[in-house]
This record gives sequence, structure tokens and C-alpha cells, in this order.
Amino acid sequence: MTHSQKWFESSRAVLTFLTTLTILTSLTLVGASPSHAAQDLSRLASGVVYEQLDEEAEHGPVRLHLLRVDLRSPHVHLELLYPGAVAARAPVSAMADARTAVGGVNGDFFNITEAQHPGVEATGASVGPAVAEGRVLKAAVPNGQRFGPALPPGASTEDVVGVGKDRRARLDRLQLEGTVTTGEGTLPLGGLNQYALPVDAVGAFTHDWGSVSRVRATCGTDTERAAPCSTDTFEVTVRDGRVTATADRPGSGPIDAHTVVLVGREAGAQQLRKFYEGERVTVRHRLLASASRIPYRFTLGGYPVLRAGQIVPGLDTTASAVRTAVGITAGGRQVLLLALDGAAEYRTGMTIAEMAGTLRDLGATDGFSLDGGGSSTLVARDPGATVVTVRNHPTGGAERPVPNGIGVFSTG
Repeated sequence: MTHSQKWFESSRAVLTFLTTLTILTSLTLVGASPSHAAQDLSRLASGVVYEQLDEEAEHGPVRLHLLRVDLRSPHVHLELLYPGAVAARAPVSAMADARTAVGGVNGDFFNITEAQHPGVEATGASVGPAVAEGRVLKAAVPNGQRFGPALPPGASTEDVVGVGKDRRARLDRLQLEGTVTTGEGTLPLGGLNQYALPVDAVGAFTHDWGSVSRVRATCGTDTERAAPCSTDTFEVTVRDGRVTATADRPGSGPIDAHTVVLVGREAGAQQLRKFYEGERVTVRHRLLASASRIPYRFTLGGYPVLRAGQIVPGLDTTASAVRTAVGITAGGRQVLLLALDGAAEYRTGMTIAEMAGTLRDLGATDGFSLDGGGSSTLVARDPGATVVTVRNHPTGGAERPVPNGIGVFSTG
């Protein structure tokens, strides 16, 4: 071997060592656990690492796909992925590519079917509150109207995971506070861009809802999703602060930026029937956080599975499935986005209690369950690539369109 060849081989070895050291250092920064050896590991961007991990769960082998995100990096942030409307769905990869995200996972549970209400259109809208780029998109449906597995004891459709404007991730609960005011008085606002309104309520629909029919909002009850649709409904269209139209049945079609459509059921419908064309109406709404006074940059719904390093009591220990979840550590400065693989050899998945334990093993102090099964998707974009690739195998053989997700973005 010549002197030049020896120098080249020595330099290549040093470069390989330094590259590996850099990746391992990045993992240490985001709380890597030595109990989970990575089968595949790559640095996607400054502060963003993708891992593939294999382990044995109670019902069989599982493959985990993981994005470790270090929010301490000034180049990295998380944001809500959604297809431009609340009542709409798209594959995670399409939403990520549309925003040039480095990676992402699917999000909240959603109104996927309406088999119990023939002739009623499934909206595709998510269950819980959603905030995008600091702007409120929607509030939560009643607990009994939720799609997905039963909520653990103490959980609510108002539960969210999100990142505040302080760049810290946290678990919280967001409750709608709103009013509808006319010259005759003020009514409480019972919903905002929701596929299900509480019984007797008035809900508001804005441009963010999309063009899907609003009839579904008047179906079911607060405790029974499959209950018949209400026969006592009314709709009022308010443009630039004045009533411009009324109808006995909720309608459909796009809502422009200067318009709010009010939908009432039962007692709420009876109140809306008092409105008349030309009347001045003011609609106000906001989401109140129970755990933080820091405004949120983004949120989406699901339910907590891990708090302060302790598995939430009452989590199911029997039903095993493919799942997606979020882990938080380092005081909210580090986030784990985790999706299980849905390939046939791994499809037994984990129980939700196992998932909580896995998040804790990976270094999380708080954990949050997102939609799973056929929705579970994790995407990542390799350095230099122009599009993301789906890293897990969705259980249906292809990506399921979903209403929202968590996107990872980097400028580094």
C-alpha cells in the first residue's frame, strides 16, 4: 500500500468514527436509552434523528419507528400538519411534502364512518381541539361522540399534546369558551368546527371547517354516538356581523372568511329561530388551557398515557394493536414521535400500557397516545431528498388519509 493509500484509508476511518460519534452525541442529547439498540439510525437534520428499533412485546415481536426531535436546536420546530380544512383528510406523506417537512406522524382520532346514520356524510374531522400556527381551528366533541377505543379513566376529548410559543412541548386540556351576542342577549357557544355538538347547543362553523355538510353535527348525543340525528335543528348564516340567511337544516359548501354559520340543535335551534335577517350578531370564541398560560403554537388531540414518569392508571393491558404515540422529556425540550410497524410479522403490536412503558424506557417523562391501527404512519426525508418516505408499513398496505398529524421542520 502506498503512502497516499495509507493516508486515505486512515482519513476515511477517522471520518467514519467522527460521523458515528456525531450521531451518537445527538442521541445522547435527546435522551437515548441504552436498553433499546437501534437497528437503523440516521441524522435527518440538525436536532432530528430517525431510528428503527426491534423488541419483543407481550404478544410478539414489534418494530418501532422513532423520530427524536431536540427543540433546543434553534433550527427545529414542530407544527400541525393538516390538509387546509378541518373536515378533510390526506396521507401524512402528502401533508408533509406540501409543507417541506423533515418528518412526521399521524395525529388525532377522527370521524371515519357514519354507518349508524344512513345518508349522513362522514366529515373526516378530528375529535379533539386543534391549533395551527397559533390559530384555533376547532374545539373538542363530547366524550360520548368520540371515535376510537374507550378513553382511560379521567381522560377527555379535550386532552391535547402541543408546543407552546416558548418552544416547549407539554400535555394539557383545552376547553372552548365562547358566546353569541345579539341585541336581545347572549348565548353560550357550545362548539367550534366540530363534527358533533352537545345536545341543546349552538355551534359555530367558519372558513376553517371546509365544504363538508354540517348535518353530522346534529347527530348522536353527548353519551351515545350512534343515537339518531336530531329532528329539531336550525342554521343561521352571519356575514360581516349581520344575519344574511336562515334554514331549518344544516347545509354544506365552503364558508368564506367573513362568514360564520351557526348551527343549533334542540334548545339551541329554538334560540336561533329568534334571529332575523339583518340582525347584528357577534360571535366570540377561544380555547382555555388548564395547565399552561403560555399560548400554544400547535396542538392536537388524543389522550395521556404517561405523566411525570408514571404510567397513567387504568390503561388497558389486554388489547394489542399497532399504535402511534408522542413522548416528552427534558422539560418539554425533547420530543419522541413513535409509530409501530404494521407489517404482517409485527402486526400484533402493543397494548396501550406497553406503549406507555416503552415511551418511558426511551426516556420520556410524559406520553400521549394518538390514532393507531391503519392510521399509524411515520414519514421521514433523508438529507438531500425532495420528498419523505413512509418508514413503517401501514396495516392496510397503503397510507390511510387522516385529518392531521405532527410535522417536524428544520432550517438547518
